[in-house]
Amino acid sequence: MLYIVQTALELGFQYALVAMALFLSYRILDIADMTTDGCFILGCAVSVTCAAAGHPLLAIPAAMVCGACAGFVTAFLQTKLGVPSILAGIVTNTGLYTVNLMAMGWKANQSLLRQDTIFTLFRATGIGGDWYAILLSGAITVVMGAILVAFLGTRLGLSIRATGDNRDMVRASSINPTFTITVGLCLANAMTALSGAVVGQAQKTADINAGTGIVVIGLACLIVGETIVGKGSMLRGVIAVVVGSILYRVVYALVLRSPIPIDCLKLVTAIVVALAIAAPTLKSWAAFQAKKRKALAARKGEH
Repeated sequence: MLYIVQTALELGFQYALVAMALFLSYRILDIADMTTDGCFILGCAVSVTCAAAGHPLLAIPAAMVCGACAGFVTAFLQTKLGVPSILAGIVTNTGLYTVNLMAMGWKANQSLLRQDTIFTLFRATGIGGDWYAILLSGAITVVMGAILVAFLGTRLGLSIRATGDNRDMVRASSINPTFTITVGLCLANAMTALSGAVVGQAQKTADINAGTGIVVIGLACLIVGETIVGKGSMLRGVIAVVVGSILYRVVYALVLRSPIPIDCLKLVTAIVVALAIAAPTLKSWAAFQAKKRKALAARKGEH
């Protein structure tokens, strides 16, 4: 059970950055950004390649810069060329497949053998003991979450939030929505790439297909977290995505430890994700049924 908790916390913190990025693009900007899958692999590929070259610390900001560039391309297609947001993300995601192969030296995967990573460097300090990976992953996620909350409270951050609420109103207020959308998508994809960078160094490998379905999992974590923690302030939103990500990984770890055949894992994962996304609807339906039964019981009592 301890192993399940450790795994869920470690992966939960690492993948929470993806849910945090979707919180910014999907919840704040109201844009369905499909760049996520390719951008996650981009961050992973850049991070592992840089670490293999002997620069594990430099790999993290390098991956974030590359992710921001991917977000800029998506924003440019959407705001300047008039491509619908979903299609803009799909186009960028498609192009990133080749870019990711280039980042890994035209190989489908890249491994770190005997090279230092941010995790081995942190373990060498002796801080955290056996929980060093969780401690480092959690620290990165908490710091990034604090930066995001602080940023969304600035004038530019408030402009981005207003853009997601009503672009016409923002335009009438002499705020350029093209700029706010571009900044928002660059920041969101930088966080997605950061998640890929951390996961890549934690697992010491990068694979061209590692990010398949990440956007769906991220949305599931976001919705589960909001269902449990609730919506409200930016701080509550960031806490919600972290909680949702950890809970998703707990369920995933329990499925792996269950007698369910490994060949059925994809089907079980799809069911878990579908239930997570449908959780708000199921919760509303259950509340409605409870009210309905209460009303029928009261009516029978009158007669």
